[in-house]
Amino acid sequence: MSSDDAYSSFLDQANQNTRASNAAPNTNIASAKAVDTEIPVGLQDVDQYYTSEADEPFEPVSLRWNGNNMPSENELAGLIGHDSEVSSMSTKEFDPRGQYTEVLQAVEKAGDGKSRIFRIGHGKTRIEYYVIGLDREKKRVVGLKAKAVES
Repeated sequence: MSSDDAYSSFLDQANQNTRASNAAPNTNIASAKAVDTEIPVGLQDVDQYYTSEADEPFEPVSLRWNGNNMPSENELAGLIGHDSEVSSMSTKEFDPRGQYTEVLQAVEKAGDGKSRIFRIGHGKTRIEYYVIGLDREKKRVVGLKAKAVES
């Protein structure tokens, strides 16, 4: 067998299962709790993706909250049932290029006009970003979250 035939055979074997792996998206990204009460309509209409190695869509967040202020990192961790690696970040850190303005505006409109951003770690490379606001009237935290893979 010539080296061209061997190489061709090697490529055929290497590529034989690519169709099966492309058939379903990667659902292996860890996720924390995000909804336990009614979702504001304005958050359901946001159609934007967070750019990372996974390019996942923003999903609504609506969680019961009896506090008068925005939750802290520890309080959010308890609210979503996560036990480590929760940190807050500035809008500039989260959106240095201004590409998530629609997300921030939708969250601020659904809540009391302010938003706060949290980074939730799920191991070394899997992350969730929570952009949340406070809806004092309905006693809930509302917002959007996106999954990300950052290696």
